[in-house]
Amino acid sequence: MKYTAALSGLAALVIAAGTGASTTAYAEAAADLKVDGVIIVAGNTCSWTNASSSNNPPSSLTVDRATINKPGGNLACGGGITASFNNNPAFIFNDMVGTATTDVIDITGKQSFISCRYKAANIIWNRYGTARKYVNRPFTANKVSGSFLCPASYSAAAGEASVVFH
Repeated sequence: MKYTAALSGLAALVIAAGTGASTTAYAEAAADLKVDGVIIVAGNTCSWTNASSSNNPPSSLTVDRATINKPGGNLACGGGITASFNNNPAFIFNDMVGTATTDVIDITGKQSFISCRYKAANIIWNRYGTARKYVNRPFTANKVSGSFLCPASYSAAAGEASVVFH
């Protein structure tokens, strides 16, 4: 079913809290407390730009969902999907090994009349080069609520999402 495939992919957006944009922000440069995100969901791109973060990496920080979700943010997906974050994802950075970890990502996706809510915990992101771009490692998001048409979980492959702090 078309909706099931799209919503299965929508679960992958859970990574997104944070998720790459083509911004070139370097670790040595002063950051402007912003984060961009991108994820491919069932062949459709979901992205946002300039969400607010509470601090500069490598300090621990949270990303403000009100600056990701519409109307305050610009989170948009192709393929008739809408999405919104239900939490402010927190990131902890480990520059010694080039990773970041997100505590919990809680997101709801909708397509037509079908709504699905997913959570993923302890998502690990690998730092990409010298920029503050991070790409996800594999993870599983579990359904919290929603239609019976929503898959019970979604396993995201490495690299299906990225975040860029700038």
